[in-house]
Amino acid sequence: MSDSLTPSRTPTLNNIPVPFSPVSPPHEPKSHDRDEVDLSFPYGTTNVAEGGLTDEYRVTSETGLVSADLVLRPIPSHFSAIPTVLQDPEKAKHLRDVKLVTFLDSDPEDPRNFSNAYKWWLTACFGISVVSAAFASAVITGDFEGVEVEFHVGLVVTSLSVSLMVCGFGVGPLLWAPLSELYGRRPLWIIPAFIYVIFNIPCAVAPNIQTLLICRFFCGVFSSAPFAIAGGAIADIWDNDERGFAIALFAAAPYGGPVLGPIVGGFVGDAIGWRWIFWVNMIFAGAVFIMECTLPETYAPVILRRRAERLRKETGDENITTEQELFKASFAEMLQENMIRPFAMIVTEPILLLVSMYIALIYGLLYAFFFSFPITFLEDYHWNEGQTGVALCSIWVGLLIALASTPFFEGSYLRQKKAKGGKADPEDRLIGMMVGAPFIPMSMFIFGWTSPPIVMPGGGNWVGPVASGIPFGFGMVTVYFSANAYLIETFSGCVASALAAKTVIRSGSGAAMPLFITAMYHNLGTQWAASTWGFISLAMIPIPYMFYIYGKQIRSTSKRASGA
Repeated sequence: MSDSLTPSRTPTLNNIPVPFSPVSPPHEPKSHDRDEVDLSFPYGTTNVAEGGLTDEYRVTSETGLVSADLVLRPIPSHFSAIPTVLQDPEKAKHLRDVKLVTFLDSDPEDPRNFSNAYKWWLTACFGISVVSAAFASAVITGDFEGVEVEFHVGLVVTSLSVSLMVCGFGVGPLLWAPLSELYGRRPLWIIPAFIYVIFNIPCAVAPNIQTLLICRFFCGVFSSAPFAIAGGAIADIWDNDERGFAIALFAAAPYGGPVLGPIVGGFVGDAIGWRWIFWVNMIFAGAVFIMECTLPETYAPVILRRRAERLRKETGDENITTEQELFKASFAEMLQENMIRPFAMIVTEPILLLVSMYIALIYGLLYAFFFSFPITFLEDYHWNEGQTGVALCSIWVGLLIALASTPFFEGSYLRQKKAKGGKADPEDRLIGMMVGAPFIPMSMFIFGWTSPPIVMPGGGNWVGPVASGIPFGFGMVTVYFSANAYLIETFSGCVASALAAKTVIRSGSGAAMPLFITAMYHNLGTQWAASTWGFISLAMIPIPYMFYIYGKQIRSTSKRASGA
C-alpha cells in the first residue's frame, strides 16, 4: 500500500491513532468485463454458496476499500439462488459495515499494471514452465530400447515410464490448485519445481525398473504445478478483455511440449545413452526452476489478503477483510470442491463429460504419435531415433498455424458478443472446435494410408506420413483452446471443479495410450490402426455442433451450468 495513504487510514487525535477506514465506490477498469469468468477467483477455497462471487479482486477504488454489499453477487447459474448471507436481513445489514480491500486506481501492486513488456515476459515464463513439464513426459521415448535392454523388461513395462508421469499430471493439480489459492502462485511455482528437479536424479541413476517408474510418477506429480496455475497466472496479469492470445499460448504448451521430448531424447539416447536423457532433462528443469524463482506473486486474493492483514494491524479495524477471509471454506468444503465435486460433475453434466472426452481423445492421440511414428520410421524407413523425433516437428507446424488463427476465432467471438448486446453465449466459443474437429480424423487417415506397406519407403515418400502431423497439430490446438473456453464459460460458478474433472480425464487418456498403442499398430497394421482412430475421431465430430445447437437447452436443465 502506498505510504501516502497511511495518514487517511490511521489519523491521529492528540497523537493517538484512531481507527478509521473510509470506503469509496468501486471502479471497473476498461479492460475488465464482469460478465466474463474471473479465472483469478479462489473458487476452491471460498464458500461461494454463502457469500456468492465478488468483483473485489478485479475492480479498483480510490481508497482501496469498498463496502462488501456493493461487490457481492450470486453465482451465475440457471438455478442460482441469492447467496445465504444476502438472504438474512441481519447479515446483509452487517455487510454494509464490512470493508473489502481492493486495488487502488493505478496501484503499483496490481499485476495488471505491470508494463506490457514485463507481462509478455511473465507469460513466456509461464508457458516455458508448462512446456518443461510436458517435454519431460515424452523425452524418454527417445531411447526405450536402452531401458528395455538394461533392465530386461518389455515395451509395455518401459512405456509405464511415460504413463505414470502422465498419471501424475492428473493427480498433482488436484492438490496444487487449492494450495495456490491459499498461499499464492509464487510458492507453487518454486517448491514443487525444486522437488521435481531432485526426483530426476533417482531416475537417472535408477538401479532397477521399479525405482525408475516410482520416481517418474512423482516427477509427474511435482512437475504438474504449472498445469494447475499457469492459466490462472496469465489471468492475473492480463484482464479478461486482453488475454485471448496469451491464453492460446498456454493452451498450446501442454500439447507442443511433448513433441519436443522425442526429438531431444532421440539424439541424446543415440549418442550417450538413456540415463543421460534424464540428466539433460534435469538441466532443463533446473534452468526453468531458476527462472521460476524470479517470478513475482500475481494472485490478487493473496496480495489483497496480506494487505488486509496489514491494515487491520495498523488501524485496529477488524471490519477490513477480503471475501476469501469473510467466507472461508472449511476443510470439508475444500475437499468436496477439489476432490469430490469434479467426479460428481463428470457423471451428472453431459457437456462436461463429452467435451472432456473429446479433449482426452486428442491428448491420447498426441501420445499415440510418439509410438506410431517409430513403427513407421524406425522399423520401415530404418531412421534413427533422432530423425524419427524430428519427423514429429510437423505437429509443431500445425500448432503454429493454429496459434496464427487465434485472432480469427477471438474476433468471431467478439462480434457475436457485440451482436448480442455485450453478453455472448458460451456456445459462441465453439467455433474453433467446430473448425478444428475434422482435421483430427484427416490426420489419422493421411498417416495410415501413406505409410508402408501402402506407400513403400523410397524417394520422398516419407512426406506423406510426416505431413499427417500438420492437420493434427492444427486440429489439436483449435479444439482444445475452444473446448477449454467453452467449459470455463459454461461452468463459470464452479470453474475449478470443471477444469479438475477435465484434467483427470485428459491425463487418464494420455497415460493409457502408451500401454497398448504399439501392440495395436503391430496387430492391426498401421493402416487399420490409424483408421480406427480416424473413425473414432469422425464419430466425435458432431459433439461441438450438437452443443452449438442444443447447448443452451442442455444448460437450462443443469444446476451448475451458467444460466440460459
